[in-house]
Amino acid sequence: MLKQFTIKTGREGFYSITGQVESALMESGVREGLCVVFCPHTTAGITINENADPDVKTDLLLGLGEAFPDRPEFRHAEGNSAAHLKASCVGSSVTIIVSQGRLLLGRWQGIYFCEFDGPRSRTFFVQAHPSGV
Repeated sequence: MLKQFTIKTGREGFYSITGQVESALMESGVREGLCVVFCPHTTAGITINENADPDVKTDLLLGLGEAFPDRPEFRHAEGNSAAHLKASCVGSSVTIIVSQGRLLLGRWQGIYFCEFDGPRSRTFFVQAHPSGV
């Protein structure tokens, strides 16, 4: 079962989507298998990272900003090349093992939608696959 979600974002940020992914998994009925979370945007991404300390999200944005600063040499007409670089680095999807009907995440892990070129109305998809398919 494919589930689509919409999220409103600010200029740049990490948005916890763990609850929506868990909800989609429960609705799917998959007990053992894999769950894929996918972002169909070229200036946004999906990642798994710490969900206990909110400063981690701030630090990730600072680090990505230093690694991929906006540069006057960039030629992309929209002026958002740094956002494309960040999204490529983070990636557009994650796959999580499903065990006993639950996402097999670590104690401190959460799933995040990563916005690098907002504010926008964004979409992401969740699909759970039973083992053996």
